[in-house]
Amino acid sequence: MATTVFERARPDARLIADALEGSRLSPFWLEDLPERPALPTLDGRVHADLAIVGGGYTGLWTALLAKERDPSTRVVLVEGKRVGWAASGRNGGFVEASLTHGEKNGEARFPTELETLDRLGMENLDAIESTVRDRAWACDFERVGSFAVATEPYQVAELAAAHDGETERFYDDAAMREQVHSPTYEGGLWSTRDTALVHPGKLADALLRACLDAGVEVFEHSAVGGLRAEADGVELSILAGGVLRADRVALATNAFPSLLKRYRLHTVPVYDYVLMTEPLTDAQLASIGWEGRQGIADSANQFHYYRLSADNRILWGGYDAIYHFGGRIRPAYDDRRESFETLASHFFTTFPQLEGVRFSHRWAGVIDTSSRFCAFHATAHGGRVAYSAGFTGLGVAATRFAANVMLDQLAGEQTERTSLRMVNELPLPFPPEPATYPAVQSVRWALDRADHREGRRNLFLRTLDAVGLGFDS
Repeated sequence: MATTVFERARPDARLIADALEGSRLSPFWLEDLPERPALPTLDGRVHADLAIVGGGYTGLWTALLAKERDPSTRVVLVEGKRVGWAASGRNGGFVEASLTHGEKNGEARFPTELETLDRLGMENLDAIESTVRDRAWACDFERVGSFAVATEPYQVAELAAAHDGETERFYDDAAMREQVHSPTYEGGLWSTRDTALVHPGKLADALLRACLDAGVEVFEHSAVGGLRAEADGVELSILAGGVLRADRVALATNAFPSLLKRYRLHTVPVYDYVLMTEPLTDAQLASIGWEGRQGIADSANQFHYYRLSADNRILWGGYDAIYHFGGRIRPAYDDRRESFETLASHFFTTFPQLEGVRFSHRWAGVIDTSSRFCAFHATAHGGRVAYSAGFTGLGVAATRFAANVMLDQLAGEQTERTSLRMVNELPLPFPPEPATYPAVQSVRWALDRADHREGRRNLFLRTLDAVGLGFDS
């Protein structure tokens, strides 16, 4: 099999060790926030018109949009730890227009409504930008677009074919290396409108403050232990001892096990690992160019994503997605030395001129992976409970769309959103353990082989494609 550029140009092991030495096992985005006191714990009995479980982007958007639709609605949001601590504070900050995890995945799964989904996705991103601007949220929002870069020659043709000369602009190897100075680039496609960058922690904090200002009641350290539907409402038992009763419930629990048992196999938690450099000096920044500050992702199955922060750090993540046996979420999984060493190696292969730069932070985040690689939406208990999950790493913007879907469903409204096949069809569930772990490892092995065979997918991957379990990123 052919080798990849990251195998042909491996940096010295000492360089990697030195760069990682002293890095903190902590999400930079959360450390970069000002201190705030914890919100109260729900330990009594509370009744709400709308209860929301989960204090990440999905839950916060649902609460805020519910109040915008009807300010008189009593909205109560409960979070098991602190608002924004999980995926919403650990992601790369790529705010993508796509609701389908990219054009290719959308074409394969929703070909007849892809044009509509693309339009709705762009409208959703535009609405986020307008909200940030109109509410003056200080969350480092930049509508700079993103580069898809080819790091192997076989990847160039697909990028070139997407060029339209307007919002999609192709760069050959020389032109791409002029934009961002990396010897690994064989070409690139700049999608100028479909991506913004944001400080994830500041976005979650701004959403929380907007919710509180709108009258949403938010409780932290109030994990829900169970859900029970009754004739006159839905009851949520809080592990801290409280009870939350509501007319309607929106579940926004991301990668954590669903309170609706029927959907617990529709996602698996996959760990994504991330590095953040110290701030670059002016000379270091000049050595890589990158004056447009676009987000960047390469075109392999096992891909990297990276971007600049407001203070000119480089966030570098992706590639080494890990599923642990049993589908458990544990703090012990956050520190995986071999993943961080792999990421550091690939960073210096991409930017050899940054030798000597150190990583200040390293962390992991759990991705709520669905078999169709984009979010699904479901209801239960006569339409009184709505659930959205399975964002598969592309949820920063799509969570707002999901919030509107759930609010439409809970209101019993027939809208353009609720009429979509994407909303009305569920992905195939994953098999239960002990079958899931070997299945996921087989997929990872097959994707790695495809990356070493000029993208050619073997029979195993082609079979998964045929039955609707295709994996392409």
